[in-house]
Amino acid sequence: MRLRTTTVAACAALLAVTALAGCNRGSDDSKAGGSSSSSSGKVGIDLPRSDSDFWNSYNSYIEKDVKAGAVSALPRTNSQNDIGKLVANVDSFANEGAKAIVMAPQDTGAVASTLDQLAKKNIPVISVDTRPDKGKVYMVVRADNRAYGEKACEYLGQQLKGKGKIAEFEGDLSSINGRDRSEAFASCMKSKFPAIKVIALPTNWDGATASAKLQTTLASNPDLNGIYMQAGGVFLQPTLALLKQKGLLKPAGSPGHITIISNDGIPEEFKAIKAGEIDATISQPADTYAKYALYYAKAATEGKTFTPGPTDHGSNIISIPNGLEDQLPAPLVTKANVDDPNLWANQMGKS
Repeated sequence: MRLRTTTVAACAALLAVTALAGCNRGSDDSKAGGSSSSSSGKVGIDLPRSDSDFWNSYNSYIEKDVKAGAVSALPRTNSQNDIGKLVANVDSFANEGAKAIVMAPQDTGAVASTLDQLAKKNIPVISVDTRPDKGKVYMVVRADNRAYGEKACEYLGQQLKGKGKIAEFEGDLSSINGRDRSEAFASCMKSKFPAIKVIALPTNWDGATASAKLQTTLASNPDLNGIYMQAGGVFLQPTLALLKQKGLLKPAGSPGHITIISNDGIPEEFKAIKAGEIDATISQPADTYAKYALYYAKAATEGKTFTPGPTDHGSNIISIPNGLEDQLPAPLVTKANVDDPNLWANQMGKS
C-alpha cells in the first residue's frame, strides 16, 4: 500500500511559524449563531478543499447551519487539500480560543501529530468524512466507505453480467476513504466477479490525473465497458468531457455504452444519470455531514459524551481505536430513485 508521509518535524516547523496566522479565511461566522464578543464555546471549522462540487455543497450546508445558530463559529478556513495549511489553520483556531474543531483531513496519516497537540490542549476534534489513522478524535462523522466500494462492485458486476473491463479511479491511498473504497472494491470484484478485469488508476483525488490516465487506458483497452469513479465531485466533468471527445459518451441502454458508477451524490451526477451519461452514484450525505459535525461540535463544547450503538437519526455509532464514529446512511442512486425528494442533491437551493 502506498502511503504519503509527512514528517513530524515539518509539521512542528509549520506550527512554530504560523501560530497566529490561519490560511485562506472564509466568511466571518463569528457574527452568526452566538455572541461575537467572546470566544467562549466557539468552534473552529476548516474546509478541506474548494475544487470539488461535493465539498462546496458541504460548505453551503455548514454556512446555512451556522447562520441558523447551530454553533457559535470562528471565521472558517480552507486548507485546500494541503496538510501544512491544515496544521496552520488548526493552530490558529487553538490560539483564538476554539473550544472544538471541525476538520476533514484529506491525508489521514499525516494529521496524527496535530491531533495529539489538540488533545494536550483539551480541544476536542470532529473529523468529517475521513477517519484519522491515529490521534484522538471526539467523533468521526462519516459513512461506511467500505460499503461504497462494495456497492459499486455489486452494481457494476451485475450490470456487466460478470464480464468485461473496468477502470477504477482510486482516491488518494494516504486517505482512509481512498483505502477503504479501493480495498473493498478489489476484494468484492475478486471474490464475486473474477472474470471482470479491474484497471486501478491512482489519482490522488485529482480530476486531470484521472482524465489523463483514462485516455491512456482507453488507447490500450478499447473494449473498456465500465468505470468506477470514487469521487464524482472531481472526476465527473473531466471524464464526461473525455468520453464525449472520443465519441464514447453513449446513452445508457445503447450499444457501446460504458457503465459508470460514482461516489458523492452531487446535483451534477443526478443530471448525468437522468441524461443517461452515467448509471449510478452513491450519495454521500453532505447535508447531514454538516448537520452532525456541528451537532457533535456543540456537544463537545458542552462536555457531553456518547456511546456506541444506534442513534435517533438513522445511523450507528461504532467504536474506533482513537474515538467514536457515527456512520451515516449513504444510499445507492440510479435512474429509478434519482428524483427522490429526500436525497440532499434534490434539496439544494430549496429553503
